[in-house]
Amino acid sequence: MKRKIITIDDEKCTGCGACIPDCPEGALQMIDGKARLISDLFCDGLGACIGSCPEGAITIEEREAEPYDESKVMENIVRQGPNTIRAHLAHLRDHGEDELTREAIAYLVENDLEIPAEFLDSKCACGETRGALPCDDGNAAADSPAAASRLRQWPVQIMLVPPHAPFLKGADLLFVADCVPFAYAGFHEKLLKGRVCLIGCPKFDDARHYLEKITEIFRINDIKSVVIAYMEVPCCGGMVRIVEEALKASGRNIPLAKQKISIKGEEL
Repeated sequence: MKRKIITIDDEKCTGCGACIPDCPEGALQMIDGKARLISDLFCDGLGACIGSCPEGAITIEEREAEPYDESKVMENIVRQGPNTIRAHLAHLRDHGEDELTREAIAYLVENDLEIPAEFLDSKCACGETRGALPCDDGNAAADSPAAASRLRQWPVQIMLVPPHAPFLKGADLLFVADCVPFAYAGFHEKLLKGRVCLIGCPKFDDARHYLEKITEIFRINDIKSVVIAYMEVPCCGGMVRIVEEALKASGRNIPLAKQKISIKGEEL
C-alpha cells in the first residue's frame, strides 16, 4: 500500500542517535554508525523523530510500504516500560490518530497491562474511548474509567444453553436479538447488568426449536423477570413473538418488558 513513511538521508546522517529515543515504536535503530528504518510495520509516518535530528536527515515521503501494525508496535512498546507506553499513547493522541490510540489501549486491556493514569478515562461502556479521544456514546450509562463486562454466564446462544443450566435458576432473563449489542452503546450497563443473557436470531436459527426450548426454560426454572431487547428492523419482531408465545405456553406469570433499539443505537 502507498502511505507516508520516514526516509533517512545517509549522507546527512552523522550517526548521533538523537532520533532513536523519539521513536518508541522501535522503527529506528543504529546500524553501522547510521540511523536506519528497520521495518515499515513499525513506522507510523507521523515523524516524531524529525525534530530531534540536528542535521535534517529525516523527512517524510509517500511510497509503497507495508501497512503500519499497531499490535506489533505495542509488543515493542510494553517491553520498554510505563514511560514509553505513556509517550506512545500521547504521540498517537496528539497527532489525532484516534483509531490507533484505541488499538493501543485495547492491546493493554487484552493483555491485562496497566493503562497510564491520564488515559484511564479513555475507556467507556461502549467499548470506544472518551476523554483523550472523541466518543459519541449517548447511550453509555457508565462514565466509569474501566467499565467492566456484565456478562454473568456462558454459553449465551439460545441454541447452546440447556434448559436445566444452573445459572437459569431464579434468574432475571435478558433475551437479545444478536444485532443489539453491536448497535446499542449502553448494552452492558443498561440491559445486561444483573441479568442472564440468552442471545439469538430466529431468522437464521430454528424458530420452532427456540419456542420449545424457551418454553421449557420458563416452565422448569423459577424465572424472576424477562426483558426482550430487539432491533427496530422487521426480522427482530420474531424474537418478541417467540418469547411471548413461550411465556404463554409455559403457564407462568413472569413480568415481561421490551426494549426496542434503533439502527443508530437509540432507545425507542
